[in-house]
Amino acid sequence: MRRDVFQAIADPTRREILHLVAYQSLNMEAVANNFAVSRTAIYKHVKILTQCGLVTIKNQGRERYCEAQLKKLSEVADWVESYRPFWNAKLDSLENYLHQLNKYIPND
Repeated sequence: MRRDVFQAIADPTRREILHLVAYQSLNMEAVANNFAVSRTAIYKHVKILTQCGLVTIKNQGRERYCEAQLKKLSEVADWVESYRPFWNAKLDSLENYLHQLNKYIPND
């Protein structure tokens, strides 16, 4: 089953796993030790991350290391960026409203 990057970041545990391996590769045990859930649950999260292309698993001897592949997050950044004009307009409108409101509030 091929998953997309949005499925990966939808879960807080998977986001935390990404955060852990973003700057250094960690073996599966080191990743699992950061969570109060079963190793099986962490392995399932890592599997989803690999299916989404955000993590690769490298075998080094008997150890399996997780390495982040964060280029795929550009899909999320592009999607968020498409909404920037909408939110900028809303926030500008709110700022204008607050300035107008401030004119009517007496200064003590």
